[in-house]
Amino acid sequence: MSSRRREPSVSRLGKSARGRRLDRDPARRPSDRGRHDAALTVIKATHTLAWLSIESCMAYVLYAGATRRTDRRAALAGAVVAGESLVFASNGFRCPLTKFAESLGAADGSVTDIWLPRWFARNLPAIHVPLLAAAAYLNGRNLCQRQRHL
Repeated sequence: MSSRRREPSVSRLGKSARGRRLDRDPARRPSDRGRHDAALTVIKATHTLAWLSIESCMAYVLYAGATRRTDRRAALAGAVVAGESLVFASNGFRCPLTKFAESLGAADGSVTDIWLPRWFARNLPAIHVPLLAAAAYLNGRNLCQRQRHL
């Protein structure tokens, strides 16, 4: 006899091999599915708003660096971008909202389908690396030139 535990199989009557009814699983009840869908929509909306605000900060940091207007606002926007990058990296390069989406039944837990084209959402980290490097270079150049003129 094998010591491995077998996974319960599902019969045609909606019961597992152990006799438990599968419709008692909260994630399977129709009334809960609606709540989970609504919560998943809230998570996606929250992620979209966070993404828009962080991207606005990124755009401002790039603009400030390119126009040689590195100032406190650029520093604040840069701190927002850096903070988001640190959170993303410390979470294993995975959005922290992913685990919430998975717990609500999202297929793969990903919230990167934040109502953006799939190819764009999937490649956001690869797109951001050169932008972060450009922003750091441009604003660093501005700060160095400012130091020379003092």
